[in-house]
Amino acid sequence: MKTNIKSPKVYLIGAGPGNPELITVKAVKAIATADIILCDRLVSPEILETYVNENTEIIYVGKECSKNASIPQSHINTLMVEHAKQNKTIVRLKGGDVSIFSNILDELQILKQNKIPYKIIPGITAALGAAAFAGMPLTARGYSTSVRFLTYYKSEIVTEEYWKELALTNDTLVFYMSKGNLSPLVEKLKQLDISADKKIAIIEQATTPFQKVYTSSFDDFNEKIGDKNFASPSLVVVGKIVNLHEEFSWLENAQKEGLYFKSVENGSLIPTTQNFFDYAV
Repeated sequence: MKTNIKSPKVYLIGAGPGNPELITVKAVKAIATADIILCDRLVSPEILETYVNENTEIIYVGKECSKNASIPQSHINTLMVEHAKQNKTIVRLKGGDVSIFSNILDELQILKQNKIPYKIIPGITAALGAAAFAGMPLTARGYSTSVRFLTYYKSEIVTEEYWKELALTNDTLVFYMSKGNLSPLVEKLKQLDISADKKIAIIEQATTPFQKVYTSSFDDFNEKIGDKNFASPSLVVVGKIVNLHEEFSWLENAQKEGLYFKSVENGSLIPTTQNFFDYAV
């Protein structure tokens, strides 16, 4: 029996949290068919080096909000539509998972409006990759029965009532794009009497050769890590499960310094000077 599903012209793909071996087989197959790849900043360069066809055009559409350097979403939408209407196969490649803190809704809407067929291919999101590589099961029995994915990049995102709930809940809290507001985040939860058996972890450049994990209690945060400038991307984890890191961590902090992902400059991605392919895990 034939289906009425059209062959997709656009693949919306999650590339995983950094380690190139964490990309899915389905994603790799779709990438190999692409005429054009619209690639975000937080995508492993080894994925592009290994799986992209030599005739495929890669267009970098990176975002780096901490530097106020981003390709406008409207421009990305225009590129997708223009190339799809030229009967090209487009891969929109994003770091992590396409449905977690990305602009996928804008892209779905523009594709739908233009009657362009598409397919969504999920990836391992940063929270899952970072927690696994840090030895912290997000819903470990006896520690947490739920996990929340959050962001706190500006103060008005979280209301006062919700802060109170976050301080009291036993859920594991994972904050994306929040490293720039760590001190106010910690102070707010302390003011609302977050329990002493909960800790905070900051995981830098998770699953890459530069991964580092820093943990502390809320009382010791300022003394231990409060003045550190964390590399991008960094993920923040709050909860009882952070206590498991010391016992179950299987990967030591990187001894070398560096940035794994390319940086954004004048609307384009520029390479770092690091060795992208130096993997020990």
